[in-house]
Amino acid sequence: MESDKVKMYVSVQSQQVYPHKYASPWEYEVEMSREFLPIFEQIFREMDRLEFRNFLRAHLPYVPYHYDKNNHEVDDKTMKIYALIHEFSDEETKKFIEGLPYFTRPALP
Repeated sequence: MESDKVKMYVSVQSQQVYPHKYASPWEYEVEMSREFLPIFEQIFREMDRLEFRNFLRAHLPYVPYHYDKNNHEVDDKTMKIYALIHEFSDEETKKFIEGLPYFTRPALP
């Protein structure tokens, strides 16, 4: 199973996974089996739909941003993406992601 891993390049900002290093700007290099690629793509598609709904909601001034369910769902999807990147990245990237607020949640009292 180790031998079928390939390097992929993830851009959280543009919500894309690239098979080639020079295809486009990227933030994270991951080494994973190609069978995980559809998971990244599905989460990015869901985020795109939620962000479009947020765009539409932004034109309704009577719905405060922090009460918007779609906004919280985008945060949840972002956390899932970072968890996947963490799973398939090198130690330096793992340490960086572990310091992000999206990766850890504060302990509840």
